[in-house]
Amino acid sequence: MLLGFILLIITLAAFLLFVFKPVWFPIAITAEAVAYDRQFTWTLWITGIIFVAAQVLLAYTILRGRKRAKASSANGHRGLEITWLSTTAALFISLAILGSRGWAKIPTRAAGEETIEVHAHQFAWSFRYPGTDGRFGHTALEFISDAGGNPVGIDPKDPAGKDDIVTATLRIPAQRNVLLLLHSRDVIHDFFVRELRTKQDIVPGMEIPLELHVDTPGTYEIACAELCGLGHSQMRSVLIVMPPEDYDRWKRQH
Repeated sequence: MLLGFILLIITLAAFLLFVFKPVWFPIAITAEAVAYDRQFTWTLWITGIIFVAAQVLLAYTILRGRKRAKASSANGHRGLEITWLSTTAALFISLAILGSRGWAKIPTRAAGEETIEVHAHQFAWSFRYPGTDGRFGHTALEFISDAGGNPVGIDPKDPAGKDDIVTATLRIPAQRNVLLLLHSRDVIHDFFVRELRTKQDIVPGMEIPLELHVDTPGTYEIACAELCGLGHSQMRSVLIVMPPEDYDRWKRQH
């Protein structure tokens, strides 16, 4: 009997914890992040209702069983088992299909969007912007020099790279489409911003696109979410979302 009451107390505590949300997600700053939160909330409510119902039924069975002097034999019910199995499969498949609209989206290069390169290496981030010519200069491993101020390896002989802007902080304009091109110099890293609800692995030798459209100016932390070595915890930077006119002024000044 005591076990039944303990189950009811734990179930009530879990229900109150998720309903009143003492600790929850930070603010979502993109439409995709809002959709993610909506999908997460739907999934949590559906599975939460099933969890509460199952625990209450289990507690009721325990409390009811303790009152009986002799345990009764239990026989399976094939029809009920098939119903539960089919319902569970349909529920999870439906949730997976609804959620795929977010994670299965394929980034594309759209006209008029801001394109920025993101370069990750142990244990720092570098961000490259095309200059006034709108073109990135050629890069190569032999030109990389962190001490010399060339962390992405821009070819000094390529005129297209003379006006490229390289920074340690990612600045993007609000209310515009932004395409990030992710690169890794050494090992697998992961671009993670909580407010974007995005974790994107960065694989060496690959250029991985990531689309952003942020409407809310602000400052947000960038972290590496993939264990990449002893200095992994220090691999942090900042995403600064600027009003469009401030962003254009910043690029002109550089």
